[in-house]
Amino acid sequence: MINPLTSGRMAKFCALILSLCSLINCSNVSSEEGSTSLLEREVAAIVQPFIDSAQIAGIGVAVVHDGQVLLEKGFGYADLEFDVPMPDDASFEIGSITKQFTAVAILQLLEQGKLSLEEDFRSYLPDFDTKGRIIPLYRLLNHTSGIKSYTDLPEFWPLSVYDLPRDTLLRIVEQAGFDFEPGEALIYNNTAYFILGLIIEQVSGLSYEEYIQKKLFDPLGMDNSYYCNEQSIVKKRAHGYEMDGMGLVRKSYLDHKWPYAAGSLCSTVGDLVKWNEALHKGGFISEDLYRQLITPDSLTDGTPIRYAFGLLNTTNQGWKVISHGGGINGFLSDARYFPNHDLLVVALINTAGPVSPANISRSVAALILGEKEVYEEKFSGELKSFAGTYEGRGRGRDLSVSIKPTGKDLLLKESQDDIDTLRYGGDGIWQYNDQLFRFSNSEEGVGTLHWDIGSGVFVLERANQ
Repeated sequence: MINPLTSGRMAKFCALILSLCSLINCSNVSSEEGSTSLLEREVAAIVQPFIDSAQIAGIGVAVVHDGQVLLEKGFGYADLEFDVPMPDDASFEIGSITKQFTAVAILQLLEQGKLSLEEDFRSYLPDFDTKGRIIPLYRLLNHTSGIKSYTDLPEFWPLSVYDLPRDTLLRIVEQAGFDFEPGEALIYNNTAYFILGLIIEQVSGLSYEEYIQKKLFDPLGMDNSYYCNEQSIVKKRAHGYEMDGMGLVRKSYLDHKWPYAAGSLCSTVGDLVKWNEALHKGGFISEDLYRQLITPDSLTDGTPIRYAFGLLNTTNQGWKVISHGGGINGFLSDARYFPNHDLLVVALINTAGPVSPANISRSVAALILGEKEVYEEKFSGELKSFAGTYEGRGRGRDLSVSIKPTGKDLLLKESQDDIDTLRYGGDGIWQYNDQLFRFSNSEEGVGTLHWDIGSGVFVLERANQ
């Protein structure tokens, strides 16, 4: 997944673009004469510097506002070796955007009376050993099961290039134990969606690939979407790239037996427009199922979470957003829907590197919605008390973060070039884009940080003053 702390250069560039846009009233671009060509130029201004600097090979972007498709456009290259331009209908590996398709499949089977979200998932997959734990099916959907995510296990990666029986993975996860007891916390969990894929097959009598194709892709006319396959010849498929010390290289191999129901679907920006329009506008699934899909629950202690079923339901830059991103070898993706504005933005990148598709989506959305004051709350305390360096482990990696007060804001610095502004959102919570931060006092008298898996907040513990 995308590192939420490393997007300073993107933020600076987008701020410049938005400032220029304000001079030509880009905030109302969807209603102006020639809006599509104007929007295309402004989106190109956002993404082209990343292409020119070889930070990404290419990108597909779609924008739909008030039911009108304003943009479905490819930028950059689908293949760097032959200088193949990115087609507007290029297909990408969409990674974890797959999870919402899996979640909808589960809800369809629920509606047919073939399963229950409250029932222990071992009713459908009895061979998985939970050491006596009862785990309702819905806790797989919202990442609160406590099962270890296989992508966090070093034992998984050596086998990720091989075509082995799927229960090979289950046996590895069983031996790894649990991160927490079911319902006590939330950790993003690819194993849970892997298991959901197996349950879909068990209950429906179809393979996961067949189910998604027949029950989701075909009814919606998603003709360019499919279960990813490294061997098949697929017209207009974008090749994936990664970054190393020398620049862009071809992506590393991953057998698509393993991402499976957690991340093995391929699609285009146009097909994801069809999917999101059908999903959020009603008719494809019932209103009751849709509410279950997008409504986050809480932990057993009542702590609210922001993840629903295969989708995040949050507030970003002052706007309500239903979204999900994806990251897989050679590809990054983001799709976000702003329900109060009927705005959809999709960004698919054929490079796993430093450029965040979520940041691009936010910048494109701002072209339509305009800039606004994000935070009305004012922090009344002393900002200088937050200054210092915080070190610890957050979201699976070691971090060192510096905080510096400036005016009414706090600057967060993770490296020499990446400086982000934290804004106060009230209730002791600071925010940058989708990421939340909270300060507390450290008992050890040093500046530390950790990831609160329950609330989804980075906790920065101040040295005692």
